[in-house]
Amino acid sequence: MALIDDIVIGLDRALRTVAAAPVAERANPGEVIEDAQLDDAERQHAAGLMRVNHTGEICAQGLYEGQALTAKDDATREALLAAAQEETDHLAWCQERLSELDSRPSVLNPLFYAASYAMGAVTGLMGDKVSLGFVEATEDQVCKHLESHMDSLPEQDQRSRAIITQMHEDEERHGAEAMEQGGAEFPQPVKNLMTAVSKVMTETTYRI
Repeated sequence: MALIDDIVIGLDRALRTVAAAPVAERANPGEVIEDAQLDDAERQHAAGLMRVNHTGEICAQGLYEGQALTAKDDATREALLAAAQEETDHLAWCQERLSELDSRPSVLNPLFYAASYAMGAVTGLMGDKVSLGFVEATEDQVCKHLESHMDSLPEQDQRSRAIITQMHEDEERHGAEAMEQGGAEFPQPVKNLMTAVSKVMTETTYRI
């Protein structure tokens, strides 16, 4: 019965993630910054980057929820769910910024969520050390993406930059905490494969 309860709760969270407006617990880092004037090309580019970031947070929700479902240790499960809550803040901030840029999230989000959830559940079944190591490897990839986005954003778009900066800080901490909790270091070839796979998400969601 406990497993059935977890599955039902997981389905509820999935629906909230892909279909409902996320609610952040922390204030949006960009809300205190005056929005810049962007031309059409700059606005479309910034929106494309923020759409990629939004989908990345959808994937993070799926991964963490899937990993929490199959985690062996209660402390690991609680740590994963706590990180997922911070990712919800990121999701809300990205969605708010997309709206300000007169854009929308990717229509592929449900597909990416489902794939990420399945991957997270499988990783969790491989043991908490592997699961936590996967968190660190994933967050390492995310940080690299965010760094490239900060370089690529229109210089005057400080509102988006503030959001990405806070996201980068949180993601870096999530990765470090996962290793402190006993995560296994993933070999570089595996990380390289993860980089190749992530490019599929970034290249599709930038426009769709």
